Amino acid sequence: MGEGRPRSFYWLAALFALFVLFLWGPVLTILLLSFQGPDGGLTFPMNGISTHWFNKLWHDGLPNVDIWSAFARSVRLGVVVMVLTVVLSLLAGLAYRKRFRGADQLLFVVIASLIMPSIVVSLGIGLEFRILDDAVKRYAPAALADGYDTAMGLFTSALGAHLTWTLPFGLLIMFAIFNRFDPRYEEAARDLGATPWQALRHVVLPIIGPSVVGIGLFGFTLSWDEIARTSQAVGYLNTLPLELQGQTTTVTTPVIYALGTLTTAVSLLMIAVALGAILMLRRRQPLASVGAGT
Repeated sequence: MGEGRPRSFYWLAALFALFVLFLWGPVLTILLLSFQGPDGGLTFPMNGISTHWFNKLWHDGLPNVDIWSAFARSVRLGVVVMVLTVVLSLLAGLAYRKRFRGADQLLFVVIASLIMPSIVVSLGIGLEFRILDDAVKRYAPAALADGYDTAMGLFTSALGAHLTWTLPFGLLIMFAIFNRFDPRYEEAARDLGATPWQALRHVVLPIIGPSVVGIGLFGFTLSWDEIARTSQAVGYLNTLPLELQGQTTTVTTPVIYALGTLTTAVSLLMIAVALGAILMLRRRQPLASVGAGT
């Protein structure tokens, strides 16, 4: 017990510290540069410390783009993706608790979207909607075809592109959840006269609730910063990551760093909210377990 740690421990600790620095170094750099003074530039050394660039972002935005409309679009899309990811992943997880015809093939199709390059998925969805647009313009009645432009949009093609990214993660998490789930709780509720819906609502969902919140967090954060899958499938109105990417070559002031800090803050806020919800649900888990077993 009195022996010191081997030298390999310190080498591995130093390697881990470098890994953490590699992950968070760019974020910390953007954070620091966003708080430069009015005469600050895009590189170190910093020229003063202030919130000048946040004020400029709030009042003036970015040149030639309505940044707050893009911000609102990304939030709305992220919320819809989060809800659909939770609902569809939960339903799929419940379905896969029993064997059914075509289960393996369906799983392979879902997981395949993780293997395909993101830009290929985006191009495929964009091409699919262009074919649909051509078909509508050619074969639809004149009353419908007149004034028709495209079916591509935030909650059509872009939503589908984001779900190809978030649903596989949600489904894999649900598999892990139900692999650890003790079915005796559900069986006890059924023995006491609960219907399948009552057992799901009052026993299953309270027990798996923290993990379901984690799926929702995955859904929002993966949608919030997605660029490649959105680039060819979003239509005419860009999301915030696309607008931010487009401004990296034209904005020459730290206002773009202030926007980057703001988007990071939104992600951290969602993580904090999710962790708070998980802690609250975990406090109620013993009550759900006791209620199911009595």
